Amino acid sequence: MTPLELICPAGTPSSLRTAVNAGAHAVYCGFADETNARNFPGLNFSRAELAEGVAYARARGARVLVAINTFPQAGREALWHAAVADAEAAGAHAVILADLGLIAHAAERHPGLRLHLSVQAAAANADAINFYVETFGIRRVVLPRVLTVEEIAAINREIACETEAFVFGGLCVMAEGRCSLSSYATGKSPNMNGVCSPASHVVYRQDGADLVARLGDFTIHRVGKDEPAPYPTLCKGCFKAGPYAGHVFEDPVSLDAAQMIPQLAAAGVTALKIEGRQRSRAYVEAVVKGFRRAVDAHVAGRPIPVGALNALTEGQRTTAGAYRKTWR
Repeated sequence: MTPLELICPAGTPSSLRTAVNAGAHAVYCGFADETNARNFPGLNFSRAELAEGVAYARARGARVLVAINTFPQAGREALWHAAVADAEAAGAHAVILADLGLIAHAAERHPGLRLHLSVQAAAANADAINFYVETFGIRRVVLPRVLTVEEIAAINREIACETEAFVFGGLCVMAEGRCSLSSYATGKSPNMNGVCSPASHVVYRQDGADLVARLGDFTIHRVGKDEPAPYPTLCKGCFKAGPYAGHVFEDPVSLDAAQMIPQLAAAGVTALKIEGRQRSRAYVEAVVKGFRRAVDAHVAGRPIPVGALNALTEGQRTTAGAYRKTWR
């Protein structure tokens, strides 16, 4: 049985080392600027740190993928072009791109660099994927989190590149990060500036007995004394709609598709992706170890461990997401 590649998050150089040591086959990371979609203070890599991280990973048999997955702003394309060149110079195994123009630039100017299509490109069918493969030589596509296992299998029968599927971490109700809600509330676009619900726009304040969490000018949560106060991500906030008050868009819940590994493998998936570049080293270590055990169990024909990572999920709740879609 061909082992599935386990792709793990690295928000910092120390997280990269932690993920590699915990058993990641590959890690993905980004530069400390707007070229990647996790552009938060204290996260990401300088050019020197990336080169050191690549060397560390390669020495231990792991690969490094660099996410350059935001959309270049008009007149500032040079920043994104430099990121592609610098990732190649650092020895990255591949770059993960979303913008059509940037993909064309990378294919033309860096023909020896392996190109992966970011989930931000939202390529959700064989025709779209084949366009990128045939036009730009894309080697792998990260599949949007809206597909069932059956749809993934159908896509894999019709394309000539690898596929990568998310198996753990946060979910997004938008078209893979194209969040007009967050852009409206903060003026910062997840796809242009690389920030969703940025911490710089988060405010907590006491209002009588309640703790109020705000994002920009909007109250996202209001919780009573001793109740947990979640981070005010706009799509997972509590809202009133008519007589209903609750999580209108999405509940605080995490994807955990460990039990779906055999089905995803049978559907032709090449790699399994863990979300969470903004998470702590302890989180990275626990999740990577947990999924490495799950992948190894699948390869060995053993039962996959159940529920081992529940404590690390949002609200201590999990979902199989679209993989077991019941609402279509």
